[in-house]
Amino acid sequence: MSAITETTVTAVVTPRAATARWRLLTRKPTFLVGAAILLFWVVCAIAGSSIASYSPLAQSLLFTNTAPSAAHWFGTDQLGRDVLARVLVGSRDILIITPLATILGTVCGTILGLAMGYFGGILDLVASRIVEAVLALPAVMVAFLFIVALGPSVVTLVVVIGFIFTPLIARTVRAAVLAERHLDYLPAARLTGANAWSVMYVEILPNVLPAVLVEFSVRLGYAIFTVATLSFLGFGIQPPTPDWGGDIAANYGLLAAGYWWETLFPALAIASLVVAVNLITDSLEQVMSS
Repeated sequence: MSAITETTVTAVVTPRAATARWRLLTRKPTFLVGAAILLFWVVCAIAGSSIASYSPLAQSLLFTNTAPSAAHWFGTDQLGRDVLARVLVGSRDILIITPLATILGTVCGTILGLAMGYFGGILDLVASRIVEAVLALPAVMVAFLFIVALGPSVVTLVVVIGFIFTPLIARTVRAAVLAERHLDYLPAARLTGANAWSVMYVEILPNVLPAVLVEFSVRLGYAIFTVATLSFLGFGIQPPTPDWGGDIAANYGLLAAGYWWETLFPALAIASLVVAVNLITDSLEQVMSS
């Protein structure tokens, strides 16, 4: 009886704890700075074409490799395209692919991790061996194999990156579930007649959700780098679509000629987005562990 009472009290207190954590999170300068940078890029992704003074696809062979000026704040590239316009609009695909891929990997990894940790036994043994086998392969190599087989597209990138993240997140969730599996509230839930799926998703999942949220934010930063890397190597977003990694690949060979702006500004865009996500992640980890 006491165990059931304790479970009920925890369910009532949880929303208050979540509200308190959110207030603490919004008071952290690192979170506010990261959120502001991320919001800036989200606005660019939504309204970048309206903000930019030029079309990111418009070429002008009379103004190729033009240095930053009042007319072109970030200069132009070797095809005469406005670098600022391409940086602003280039945020669109990366901010579509990375959250979707991370959500896919988080959902699949959480489901797998919950099943591995709760049921244990042969399921945990077999799934753990498969997870270890996937993790032993270089992530970029796995991505190459899938993309070559399926062809580069937004859907392919989302599925591939989600697949890569699934075993990583499953391992984290499994460890969190193992720490919860023998606590008193689970036998109390079973005594009420709850089945295994109800126990996993109603009782255990809310208690491991902080670990899932932190894992999601961490993987989001990795997803940004992964998309940029694949585009740089020619396996990601295809030209002439504005893309940070693709623009770096197309123009970095001109650095020796002194045309630094064509590579610098897309690289700074990638760095700023990753830093923003990392600032949010660090703040989230501090709040969740407090």
